[in-house]
Formats: sequence, C-alpha cells, structure tokens
Amino acid sequence: MQMPLYLTLLVIAIVLMWMLNHCSHGSLMRSSHHSGGDTLDVAIEYSPITYYAYGDTLGGFNYDLLRLIASHSGRPMKFHPFVTLSKALDDLNDGRVDLVVGQFPLTADNREHYLFTDPIYIDRQVLVQRAGRRAARSQLDLGGDTLHIVKGSPMAERIESLSREIGDTIYVATEELYGPEQLVMMVASGEIGRAVVNSHIAREVAARLDSIDTSVEISLSQFQPWVLKRNNTVLCDSLNAWHKHVATMPAYKRLRKRYFDR
Repeated sequence: MQMPLYLTLLVIAIVLMWMLNHCSHGSLMRSSHHSGGDTLDVAIEYSPITYYAYGDTLGGFNYDLLRLIASHSGRPMKFHPFVTLSKALDDLNDGRVDLVVGQFPLTADNREHYLFTDPIYIDRQVLVQRAGRRAARSQLDLGGDTLHIVKGSPMAERIESLSREIGDTIYVATEELYGPEQLVMMVASGEIGRAVVNSHIAREVAARLDSIDTSVEISLSQFQPWVLKRNNTVLCDSLNAWHKHVATMPAYKRLRKRYFDR
C-alpha cells in the first residue's frame, strides 16, 4: 500500500471525527446536557471494536451489545460518539452522560476515581510501529523512545511502570484530537513513530494497512469494563444484571463470534 492511500485513510478518519462532533444520526448525537427521564446517555468511543459508521451501517461490539441490552431491558439509550477519552470522562464527571464505553482498562488506580461494570471482554495494550529492521523487537528496545497515546488514557500509567521495569526513560506524547484508530493510521503514514493502543483495535486497523507491526505487547491481559461515576451503584448493578442476562442468548454469542472469533 502506497503513502497516498495511508494519507487518504487518515483524512477520511479526521472527517469522520468532525462529523461525530457536529452531526447526529438518530439516537447517535452529542448534547450539552443530560437527556433526562429514563434515557441512558452513553459516551461511546469511535473505534472498530466499540462503535463504527460505514455508510448507513452502524456497528461495533459494544454498540451492538448495548442495543441488545436496551431491547431486552426496555431502557432507552442515546449514544454520544467520542474520539478523545478525556472529553468523554469530562462529560461523565459533569453529569452529561451516565456511561463511558471505550479503551479504559480496569486497574487499581482507576478504581479510586470511577466505578466499573463487570468485565465486558479481555484485551491488552500493544505497540504500534512500522514493520522493518528498525522495529522494536521487545519492550527493552523502547528506552529513550516516545510513545503516543490518546489523552486521558490510563496507558500512561502502564508506560511509566514499563520505564521503571526496563530501567530507562520512555517518553509519552498525548494526542488530544485523535483516537486510537487515527493513531494507528498516523504511524502507518509516518506522521508519528510509535503508539500504544488496545490490541483488538490495533490489529483490526493494521489488517487494512501494509507494513504495520503490532507484535510487541506492552501489558498483560486486562479486563475491559464500562465506566460510571463512583456513586452510580444502582445503574452499575443494573448493567451487570442486564449483561449477565443477554450473555445467555444466541444473539450475544453471534456478536462474540462476529467481532472476536475471526
């Protein structure tokens, strides 16, 4: 794949980001206030594994799972797509949304600030880089390097720990405007050197691009839950019960197979 195509994909992704911030699509929209009533406002990350829009088709494992839960619980949901995690967490803290769904692994540090549902799936963080003889072969090769992550991502904590483990400094560059999918494309285009994103997203995007290496793991397997405010225990318990209920359904098993068994 040639460089112009990389750049074209990146431009398309940026346009989609703009659309997410300025346009609405049925129950997918942005708002400056909570919907009120029984409506559950969900901030959902734009990424291949969580939520995506392709023409008139909307999909993503988390998006489809939440719609399945909504249909069986009778709880209406309004989806607010986001690219940068920090903005979604601000909306959660300010009460504009009830739930954040995206790259936010369950860690001891995160538990001090937020409430988490039971794990939805398991993922891990991987290094995204250009393939070739200059590619890092292990975590030990990252000393003195700069790794790009999405602003507000707890991946910064993991990189800090990794720096201590290898006994060398690893620098972190936070991207305020771009999400994980865009970071992979920026690595592919050569705009940035290396990034860290969740493996499901990295490998889904890399499969459409040439010369991307995702073989170096940055973290162990981590639970990927949904995020709520610390005091919202009633909703958390309800989400756990709804998830447990739909997980017994054939429709749920088809979702798992579609997004993870391929």
